[in-house]
Amino acid sequence: MRKWQKGLALAGTAAAALALVACGKKSSDGSGSSSGSKVTVTMYRPGDVLDNDKAMMKIVNKEIQKQYPNVTLSIKPLSWGDYGQKFNVMLTSGDSFDLAFSSGSYVDNAQKGAFTDLTPLLKKYAKKAYDAINPAYWKGVTVNGKIYGFPTNANVYSQETLTFNDTFLKKYNIDVSKVNTLQDATPALAAFHKANPGVAAFAIGKGYHAPAFDATHSYEYPLSNAYPFVIDQTGESTKVVNPYSTATLQKNLKTLHQWYQAGYIPKDAATSSTAYNLPEDTWFARVETNGPFDYGATALNNARTNGKTVTVRQISKPYKSTSDAQMAMYVVSKSSKHKKEAVEVLNAINTNKKILNTMVWGIEGKQWEFTDKANEKIKTLAGYKQKTYYGAWMTGNNKLLYTKDEVTDAMIKDRDAKIAAAKQSAGLGFVPDTTSVKTEMTNISNVMSKYSDIINTGTVEPIAAIKKMNAELKGAGWDKVQAEIQKQYDEFRSNN
Repeated sequence: MRKWQKGLALAGTAAAALALVACGKKSSDGSGSSSGSKVTVTMYRPGDVLDNDKAMMKIVNKEIQKQYPNVTLSIKPLSWGDYGQKFNVMLTSGDSFDLAFSSGSYVDNAQKGAFTDLTPLLKKYAKKAYDAINPAYWKGVTVNGKIYGFPTNANVYSQETLTFNDTFLKKYNIDVSKVNTLQDATPALAAFHKANPGVAAFAIGKGYHAPAFDATHSYEYPLSNAYPFVIDQTGESTKVVNPYSTATLQKNLKTLHQWYQAGYIPKDAATSSTAYNLPEDTWFARVETNGPFDYGATALNNARTNGKTVTVRQISKPYKSTSDAQMAMYVVSKSSKHKKEAVEVLNAINTNKKILNTMVWGIEGKQWEFTDKANEKIKTLAGYKQKTYYGAWMTGNNKLLYTKDEVTDAMIKDRDAKIAAAKQSAGLGFVPDTTSVKTEMTNISNVMSKYSDIINTGTVEPIAAIKKMNAELKGAGWDKVQAEIQKQYDEFRSNN
């Protein structure tokens, strides 16, 4: 799934409350656990209820109970469109959920005290799972010296890609082999739009953010891309700046505006939530984030289904960053009654191959089967389709996953080499504390909600719009927030 869509799905506001299951008495270890009694740990995560849920959970819980006899896991999926809204309700109403998926709002909610400090619990109840996670993750999810979320060990770095629909590349004989930047894609988009103006040439929508990088510059957002503050990933500059004032982002925004005017971007992009589903031919080019566990285009081709394929062109450099570390985590409510058991479930999912592979691939014999069990090679069956499995990127340690036959030993070796070689961003582990500028942050958020979508989708001429936006950001307190983040970043850099 596209990173911009992931963030969008988790950014909702509160509405009606959820009733969550929680019971049991506290144990003497202070972990809010039930002692000696049967415990059901409830996990909330975005997505659909699976068609094979009962059969899957029977297998999963049988495995969990081999290690933790009194623990049962119950997964409660909530649709992507509703998850952000309902997750916020859980937090604002103080519900004592056991486990919940968290992404873009992780730091803010951790600083507000919504989550359990997992630091002592992980090393006591999930040491094996903790030790198996790439250390860069722990740097990236640490907030004020404490760990509040258990990350999914998957793409510890990612690169933004322009992903092209091979159905159309072949049909119209369009060459994208030399696309290495956003600007390089213009001729391909022009050729496709001329041949097929009824299909989105560049499929983006509300929530999309233009790339804050080019061939020579790379920035990251320490407060998420919802706020206009970035730092240089290379470390060559240590100044916190407004990305919309950089030549890099302005160049990319100008390109997007040209595409919008030419009709390559849908006219309603600033307000549209159209999904442009990957298996469908409703798009020509799209933005995807791609990492080492995607094995090039392999993961996307699997998601395309029916033999359809894509061509992936990477347009950013690989950095292990805070945003990637925080991409997919599970948190425990501060008021959960089952903190110990929740962490035990995380340990089981992230160490037991049968549990994880059942969740990610589905049920053996129905969704998949081994082709070489000794080497953990599989193939998917006709029953492997939507609503029969959970996404690997947001479920558990991807190093435990069986791989399809097309993922060779050489590809796995290359994956591990690239993870080892990827540089750490200068900002890895930098998590600003904005509690002293809460009012200004709210004001800035309000300004961004007014301008972000129309600027980032190319809907408006960017330079004039940025000038107006920056004036309003200044009035909202941007300078005060920048000074606070800069002070903290300077301190972070001096200690790292």
